[in-house]
Amino acid sequence: MTDTATGTIAADITERLTAALSPTRLEVINESAQHRGHLGDDGTGESHFRVIVESAAFVGQSRVARQRLVNRALADLLAARIHALAIQAKAPGE
Repeated sequence: MTDTATGTIAADITERLTAALSPTRLEVINESAQHRGHLGDDGTGESHFRVIVESAAFVGQSRVARQRLVNRALADLLAARIHALAIQAKAPGE
């Protein structure tokens, strides 16, 4: 089961990706419950996320370049608070 994320980290992810990429579509999905008790589960319920982001910033960018843009916007969260992040990054119309 996945939940549309509404916690503190999810709000931070949403805020940072909105500021960095001006997305036309953004979904932040908390998948932490699927990883309860696994490595990286810190017990907060906010350790594993999936983002689906569509942005004009991705036009002409490779898959790796798109992921780097997302990772750059979330760098400090990834270093300290997010254990895993799955990224689906698309340009409008893809």
